[in-house]
Amino acid sequence: MHAKLKKINEIYSACKELTLHGKWISFSDIEPLLTALPKQIQRTVVGYSEKETPISTLTLGSGAQKILIWTQMHGNESTGTKAVFDLLNYLGKVNDKEVAALLSSCTLVFVPMLNPDGALMYTRENALGVDLNRDALALKAKESTILRAVLEELQPAYCFNLHDQRTIFGVTGSKNPASLSFLAPSEDEERTVTEGRKETMQAIVAMNTLLQRIIPGHIGRYTDEFYPTATGDVFQQLGYNTILIEAGHYPGDYDREKVREFNFHALLEGLKAIASKKTQPYLPYFDIPNNTEMFFDRIDRAEYSGLDSAYQYKDIIEDGVLVAKLEKVREGDLSNFIGHNENEVS
Repeated sequence: MHAKLKKINEIYSACKELTLHGKWISFSDIEPLLTALPKQIQRTVVGYSEKETPISTLTLGSGAQKILIWTQMHGNESTGTKAVFDLLNYLGKVNDKEVAALLSSCTLVFVPMLNPDGALMYTRENALGVDLNRDALALKAKESTILRAVLEELQPAYCFNLHDQRTIFGVTGSKNPASLSFLAPSEDEERTVTEGRKETMQAIVAMNTLLQRIIPGHIGRYTDEFYPTATGDVFQQLGYNTILIEAGHYPGDYDREKVREFNFHALLEGLKAIASKKTQPYLPYFDIPNNTEMFFDRIDRAEYSGLDSAYQYKDIIEDGVLVAKLEKVREGDLSNFIGHNENEVS
């Protein structure tokens, strides 16, 4: 194993937050961690959700370069939350020159769970049914106004917007699922490559370069279609460079435990790239293959009839437990699709 990759694996195994596991992560899971933070991490309650659950920022570092990172804007997208607590363990406990340099050049502010009500209900939306990622202009939700207030007070140079994407996405030109996908959000319908987007792309290029060594061929580029009410697009338009990370599927990893590790490495490498202030090329961003819808969770291949059947898992909560139920979603010629699991049927 290459020495750098060996070190990467050792770093992660030492800092993974073992109390967080699986896809259903709610406030009760992170609350003990919030009350036992290392002294160098400052917690501030910045507001309350629609159902009065506290929403906090976690701050560490003292540098002039300010960076805002938030997770679980969508309550049922928790991979970024797990990765953030892994990262906090690393930054708060590891004492080496690289971490010291990062924290002396940057001030990092995390919102580790923006939508705790949605997290508890395991829904995309908040308690009032508002999709926070489409509420950046209307600001109907308390959670949206809290994030905007944190943004305007901090005035960050960069933002990281952490999400999960469905298992349907693969990497164009391959047969690989898109385990992580990146996006430098557009600022207008023409998708103009502004100076701000170039800077965002440069950070993504650094992250992709590392990840191609860890999971080659499993990185996609999310569509940069302009959404005028989406958080990333609006923040980028306002002059805050925003990096979208979409955690996806890795073979056999339905709990997204491997993908949380890749997410951790992406975040750490992105922060290092920003802190270093080294000029990166931005054009390789466009060499990252597009996401494409090419997978189903299971495909039953019909040997004679030609009527293949496709199934997707639907996550639901039953008796206080998250359960994945397989549902048929399509039937017909599915020769252009791949199943994460495939069966031959007569």
